[in-house]
Amino acid sequence: MIKIEIILPENDVRPISDALKKLSVGGITAYRGWGRGKTVSPQIHASKGTEIFTPEFGERFILEVIVSDDKKNDVIEIARSKAKLGKIFVTPITEAFDIQTEKKDEQVI
Repeated sequence: MIKIEIILPENDVRPISDALKKLSVGGITAYRGWGRGKTVSPQIHASKGTEIFTPEFGERFILEVIVSDDKKNDVIEIARSKAKLGKIFVTPITEAFDIQTEKKDEQVI
């Protein structure tokens, strides 16, 4: 099992989610965060529009997907084809547990 974390500076969550459903990926965790990277944050008008401010941290959209090893390349390809910008991080998952059903590892996903 692996965890794939996709960090997007633009909201490309819906097209990625729709494509992952077609791949039969059951669960996705999506949330908003703030970060700094290569993408420059858009400027904000401050002080009643008389000053322009560039924030240090910009809004990011983060997707986390846990999949079996055989779906890794498909998920990465979907993220790369549906998103314009962003980063993909892949982390191995050594163990997983379902609290309610007591299932383990691959059965959890």
